[in-house]
Amino acid sequence: MKNEAPYYHIVGKEVDVFEHAFKNKLPMLLKGPTGTGKSRFIEYMAYQSDKKLITISCHEETSSTDLIGRYIIKGAETIWLDGPLTKAVKEGAIIYLDEIAEARPDVIVAIHSLTDHRRELFIDKLGETVKAHEDFMLIASFNPGYQRGFKELKPSTRQRFIALSFEYPEAKIEIEILINETGIDIADAKKLVNIATKIRNLTELGLAETVSTRLLVDAAKLIHSGLPKRLSVDVAVVEPLSDDIEVVAALKDLCHLMI
Repeated sequence: MKNEAPYYHIVGKEVDVFEHAFKNKLPMLLKGPTGTGKSRFIEYMAYQSDKKLITISCHEETSSTDLIGRYIIKGAETIWLDGPLTKAVKEGAIIYLDEIAEARPDVIVAIHSLTDHRRELFIDKLGETVKAHEDFMLIASFNPGYQRGFKELKPSTRQRFIALSFEYPEAKIEIEILINETGIDIADAKKLVNIATKIRNLTELGLAETVSTRLLVDAAKLIHSGLPKRLSVDVAVVEPLSDDIEVVAALKDLCHLMI
């Protein structure tokens, strides 16, 4: 029995772009801040196209070996174990490398031949080259504004992908997302979105990340389950944004006035 479709609100032509990228066997790069729906969009498209989705959350220790595979000792013998990228290439799955810029440089090198006309993966430890399955698709995400200058993708890497930018949805759509995701009433959904809009415009606070739709969904869930509104916003929106005591206090004051 097929699972229930993940909720995703289409905001532009992203579905058309995905379908044509898949048809033309082009890798995709999703650009945008945390919590703007990049991962949910991929889950939604994998469900709609009935494809297996393998998601890798990249971090500074993620290496090409983690993706391609390694030898392991099993009993008295040494056997090769395919990594998630190799499995996706062979099986024709969609692989999603979330926050690819966080991974080690050898990951970028490993996927090069999958992002051009060759569509093949070289497994150096086996001395083998695997041609990608007809249905294989490579998708990566990247947050261009995060730690600017430190975790940037090289232009030569970016140009191996077609790219889609994700932004925070307009207020009307964000309200609808909160209601659909959590069952919160429209009045509280509007207040949460107004809070997010206000904080997003407070550039002088110098926040590394601002209020994501994901944080609003968390706050809405807490409110809907009966936690007091101000406390819900404090723990789900304000506290995750900063560890600076003065900034947190100022944000709490602002939010308490708005909800």
